[in-house]
Amino acid sequence: MRGMTKPGQIVNVMKEERCFPPPAEFAAKARVGSLAEYEALWNEANHDLEGFWGKAAHELHWFKPYTKVLEWNEPFAQWFVDGQTNVSYNCLDAHLSSPRRNKPALIWVGEPGDVRIYTYQMLHREVCKFANVLKGQGIEKGDVVALYMPMVPELAIAMLACARIGAIHSVVFGGFAAEAIAERNRNAGAKLMITADGGWRRGRQIALKANVDAALAKSPTVQKCIVCRRTGSQVAMQPGRDLWWDELMEQAPADCPAVPLDSETPLFILYTSGSTGKPKGILHTTAGYNLFAKKTMEWVFDIRDEDAYWCTADIGWITGHTYVVYGPLTAGATSFMYEGAPDWPHRGRWWEMVEKHRITILYTAPTAIRACIQWGDQWVDKYDLSSLRLLGSVGEGINPEAWMWYHRKIGRERCPIVDTWWQTETGGIMMTPLPGAIATKPGSCTKPLPGIVPQVVGKDHQPVSAGAGGWLTIARPWPGMLRGIWGDDARYKLQYWSQVPHKYLCGDNARCDEDGYYWIMGRIDDVLNVAGHRLSTIEIESALVSHPAVAEAAAVGRPHEVKGESVAVFVTLSSGFEPTEALRQELKGHVRKEIGALAVPDDIHFTVALPKTRSGKIMRRLLRDIAAGRETAGDTSTLEDHSVLARLRAEEE
Repeated sequence: MRGMTKPGQIVNVMKEERCFPPPAEFAAKARVGSLAEYEALWNEANHDLEGFWGKAAHELHWFKPYTKVLEWNEPFAQWFVDGQTNVSYNCLDAHLSSPRRNKPALIWVGEPGDVRIYTYQMLHREVCKFANVLKGQGIEKGDVVALYMPMVPELAIAMLACARIGAIHSVVFGGFAAEAIAERNRNAGAKLMITADGGWRRGRQIALKANVDAALAKSPTVQKCIVCRRTGSQVAMQPGRDLWWDELMEQAPADCPAVPLDSETPLFILYTSGSTGKPKGILHTTAGYNLFAKKTMEWVFDIRDEDAYWCTADIGWITGHTYVVYGPLTAGATSFMYEGAPDWPHRGRWWEMVEKHRITILYTAPTAIRACIQWGDQWVDKYDLSSLRLLGSVGEGINPEAWMWYHRKIGRERCPIVDTWWQTETGGIMMTPLPGAIATKPGSCTKPLPGIVPQVVGKDHQPVSAGAGGWLTIARPWPGMLRGIWGDDARYKLQYWSQVPHKYLCGDNARCDEDGYYWIMGRIDDVLNVAGHRLSTIEIESALVSHPAVAEAAAVGRPHEVKGESVAVFVTLSSGFEPTEALRQELKGHVRKEIGALAVPDDIHFTVALPKTRSGKIMRRLLRDIAAGRETAGDTSTLEDHSVLARLRAEEE
């Protein structure tokens, strides 16, 4: 560990020896039921990438067959050249000639407890009607429709309706403020906006329409605004611009054939925020994204017709796009949607719904898992979770001890865990254990999916040795990959393709161990350089979370006169523990014991909460500013609760 490393390598200080093979009963019924089957698939794709994806693409419906699988002009890809298909058709119409037409496509629960169920046939009818509503408002192929809505079925219906007629949707998460909405509308050139009178969050009504009104004052391209009634609250309706969803739907015919669309027709823009600068509009297109969503849904979640599948992500994020809407519906699954917070009206709300709706697959974020740990096991123990057969993790690396809690308390030591790594840019899951084939190690996303070729390289662009950390890259194109940044090809090339020749730079650090298992070590700018040793933040955080007193931890660097950088950590405590100097010293000793003196924090800050984005990711950039005593710089529009930042600064004074 203390020896010489190549340029760009990161010292690996975390050792995880635990390993859990797929349960025999699960593997016996799985789509991919052994390591040999997985390796055969991966090798097939690696040997003949175009042949592999070309064969898989036969599972989609084609109005016109494609003539070529891949046209690759680095860094621009065209998949299934000359082919014509339609994502809405593949999600809905493709199932109507089978018994699935009467199967639930969406089961939706509102925070107040209201429930709606849409079969595939019912959802098809609603989507066709709303597609006609859009056409009635002058929306045509290539027009951008912005959506700013709560987690209600109408959000999925609107997305599928856009896809049906070739309009491009731009979903803006319902927690953003007016300026963030307006900025995205202006960049995308949105022609129409869809919103709701409000939404429910922890028993309060969120005033969505008021935010939209303020945003539309700065969105010159938006001509009309359609408003869905959700809370029944009184909202201002501007004559000539604002229209009620339900009134338009009453007049809309229920027949709207899906438009044949070229494979590379834009499907959606989804904005991601950089640490500084304007948000990036990530562009995904039709056929490749749709196929990748379908195949990853089937491989990773081993989806079956009888499953009740729940991805807890908001549709405003890529996880919601791919694994609440497009992936499950193309695969013919039942997708469960919930509107509200996990702790309202009590901290057992999720587990109550698992019991009531007999959820079989649960896909959620490490930050939610850690929150449940902090709330205490009593909220889990009240409910029957025996329906669960598979668990998943998404959004960031999961600490091994949080993984173990998830395994023991939620999975009852019988459910495989698919710890997934992917990004908005990748469109779908890239690395994860296939639950019937690959043994899991807590904290590792294990192996790449078929067709995905990762490489960990140093700053010299050369592969690093097994076990060493470096930059994670992807060496070959894949169908779900982003097609660019909306309106900014130069930024796309610079950010993703300029630093490592002929490889996609993911922006994450990773290592690959002797077994070929990948471990995500945090974002590239989250690496600490302590006395010449490059350390990953996630390993230090994992060591701290393995202590029973720690619910969550975030490690950052701050300037140090001697070491260059020293380690500072911000810690939230588990229920029943109090912040004391004795505990601070105990935690330092724990880190020393777990991973060595090199990683022992100079500073441990106790705090009641960490600054997070609305998708649950810790904003370490803000913590670095606080640790260094600097003013906050850069974009904070994605911060969920600005009061957390104010409290942290007050605690440091």
